[in-house]
Amino acid sequence: MKIASWNVNSLRVRLPQVLSWLKKSDVDILAIQETKVEDSSFPIKEITDAGFFCEFTGQKTYNGVTTISKKAPSETVKLINNKEQDQKRFLLTRYGKNLSVLNLYVVNGQEVGAEKYEFKLSWLKNVTMQLKKDLKKTKYYAVLGDFNIAPEDADVYDPEAWSDKILCSKKERLSLKKILDLGFKDTFRLFPQDAELFSWWDYRTGAFRRNRGLRIDLILANDNLANKCIKSYIDIGPRKNERPSDHTPVVSVFDI
Repeated sequence: MKIASWNVNSLRVRLPQVLSWLKKSDVDILAIQETKVEDSSFPIKEITDAGFFCEFTGQKTYNGVTTISKKAPSETVKLINNKEQDQKRFLLTRYGKNLSVLNLYVVNGQEVGAEKYEFKLSWLKNVTMQLKKDLKKTKYYAVLGDFNIAPEDADVYDPEAWSDKILCSKKERLSLKKILDLGFKDTFRLFPQDAELFSWWDYRTGAFRRNRGLRIDLILANDNLANKCIKSYIDIGPRKNERPSDHTPVVSVFDI
């Protein structure tokens, strides 16, 4: 089973790239973030015509998540702790009794100490509470998406310049650790990896060409699922497309 995550930075703009990559990569489940499309305008027909199922929650211009899969989900949850969310960033899909996949588009936070930063920490706390209650419902559990957090200095092109800045601050990393402490593993770090592998590069200053990036797109797996992981990698191919997203897909493969 192959699971992937990709912040596409506008599904309207990137839909042909997404459909092409789905065919090429042969993933079973793709979690997409930053769709930037409200539900009434979601391109469901194009996706189903390509042979996939999908669930989605979105809003105009901002945020939005969708999970595309080869098999139809048996259940979908769009509420965090049973509460409706103004910002559409959370989508939980289940596939039978054994697999749950939580697609997250974590708040950016703007800058350390800002109101949006405090909202980010609060939002992550609520997600962690939801996960803690939900974990026992399924054998295999994946949490994936654009976390807007670089877990370690090894995930940052210049750790000194980014030290305690947004995406790399101590409080953000502690919030991520609290999710990991529920019994999750960062699947990318289950295997030896080359240095300076990233999933996001700013559009400005030739960041991709210079590989000035961060690894902020993650696939976390609970222990049962992590034990089945046989490969985890970043596919930088789509970042080379014409009019690419500033993110590229991250992928994990599981022997289940």
